[in-house]
Amino acid sequence: MRILVLGGTVFLSAEIARQALAAGHDVTCLARGTAASPPDGATWLRADRAQGKAAYEGAAGSGGWDAVVDVSRDPDQAREALETLAGSARHWTFISSCSVYADHSVAGEAEDGLVLPPLAPGTELTMDNYGEAKSAIEHLTRELAGGKAHLCRAGLIGGPGDGSDRYGYWPARFARDNDPVLVPDIPADATQIIDVRDLAAWILTAAGNGTTGALNAVGEPVPFAAYLEEARQLADADSEVVVAPEDWLASHGANHWAGPDSLPLWLPPGHEGFATRSNDAARTAGLRLRPWMDTLQDTLADERRRGLGRERKAGMSPETERRLVSEYRAEASTSPADGAA
Repeated sequence: MRILVLGGTVFLSAEIARQALAAGHDVTCLARGTAASPPDGATWLRADRAQGKAAYEGAAGSGGWDAVVDVSRDPDQAREALETLAGSARHWTFISSCSVYADHSVAGEAEDGLVLPPLAPGTELTMDNYGEAKSAIEHLTRELAGGKAHLCRAGLIGGPGDGSDRYGYWPARFARDNDPVLVPDIPADATQIIDVRDLAAWILTAAGNGTTGALNAVGEPVPFAAYLEEARQLADADSEVVVAPEDWLASHGANHWAGPDSLPLWLPPGHEGFATRSNDAARTAGLRLRPWMDTLQDTLADERRRGLGRERKAGMSPETERRLVSEYRAEASTSPADGAA
């Protein structure tokens, strides 16, 4: 196939380009290249999508494309790409997100769940309206690419190279030192990730098969307790685990999910279904998933390469963790149970 990746330099888009090249496809990456360069072997169209339709002149003048893949979260940039290139593309993949769903409280929901309203034109992009922005691009993609559009609703993406620092926090934390590890009391809560390598392979498979429509690209749900124990064993750790109730953590400044001083994969109330989305439709259409333990092992190896003590985008700082463990022990010592495990 002749494939155009709008991106191709970072994490998922780079993995798509690498796998496409390895499979013998003709790959072009349209990217600024400020963070990294496209993989060796790809044709590089240097362009800044902030320049509007002018950014796509080189791609538009290169003939038709068997497949175009867009990872954008900017509706304006997505619309300009679609208006310029969709007419000459056989298949169009938009990497959307399960964040487009309006309700995250119901376990096991499939693609027929209600989605958020599209972000209004001209609205400033923030992380708080990420789902609405992706919803807007889904609407644009349906409108402008029509029946050749694959809306790939990805869940949390993990694996080597993950810049969000979420899935790798816990194995890296166990491997970092032997200080007590502060853990939320959510043993039965689900975690759900998809390996970036499996997601990239699925996107290429779907493009080759002409798969269209909205499909959840998510892994299998795994209880937090099982994930945490596997992370501990992979790190060969014997650290004490201090299990604290959710309400205590929230009242003492621990953050959910991501960001500074967070406990990654700990979801806020109302998100009981966030990590249990159904992947049945995608699996029927060809999605293949490796065992989650293999992803976790490779993630820890990647964390070691990047540095266990590095500054992270997600996770609790050692200073905050030590302070909270000390506070929790002091408060728990006056109650019948101390929460340590």
